[in-house]
Amino acid sequence: MRELELPDVQDVMLEYRKIKLLYRSALKEIGTKLEILNDEFKLVHQYNPIEHIESRLKTDESITRKLIRKGKEITVENIQKYIDDIAGVRVICSFTPDIYRIVDMISSQDDIEVLKTKDYMLNPKVNGYRSYHLIVRVPIFLSDRVVPTKVEIQIRTVAMDFWASLEHKIYYKYEGNTPEYIKKELKECADLVTFLDSKMLAINEEVRSIREENKE
Repeated sequence: MRELELPDVQDVMLEYRKIKLLYRSALKEIGTKLEILNDEFKLVHQYNPIEHIESRLKTDESITRKLIRKGKEITVENIQKYIDDIAGVRVICSFTPDIYRIVDMISSQDDIEVLKTKDYMLNPKVNGYRSYHLIVRVPIFLSDRVVPTKVEIQIRTVAMDFWASLEHKIYYKYEGNTPEYIKKELKECADLVTFLDSKMLAINEEVRSIREENKE
């Protein structure tokens, strides 16, 4: 790969900022869709599967580093082609079955194209990380054209999000050199989170069953 001068990178990122509107708009599109689906689910089933929604745009520095790691030249075209998570949405759920409900609701939307999925619920990472990831493409309607734009969606429970957030902070402090005993303890915590999710789901099912019996 040709080594870019710093001014070249700055020029590329300046040009990239002009298309940031697309990614900001894509975050709004996905966020609005999820809020509507959650409201509808609550109206129909008297239960809302989504606790809250977070969104973010990847920083220019993070985008540049990721292209370098991939061995790609820093161009606007490569930014759009090779980086799937410029726009990111995190959906926090109450219980594990809610994750798959939301995946199904997203996948059934006619104007959302699912490009990739990674089920870390079924196949957790070695460190214990569990979540469900989707890369989707959503149309952004501009004044003169429609631009399909990619968004990464991560779906996890409150407990999983708690673990993932703190695990990330701990790893960041060690700058990639986390001691093995810390990794082991974090994995044990991840296993406890899995047990907690299972236990809370069982309690919720029991409460729901009691309510159904009382209705009869």
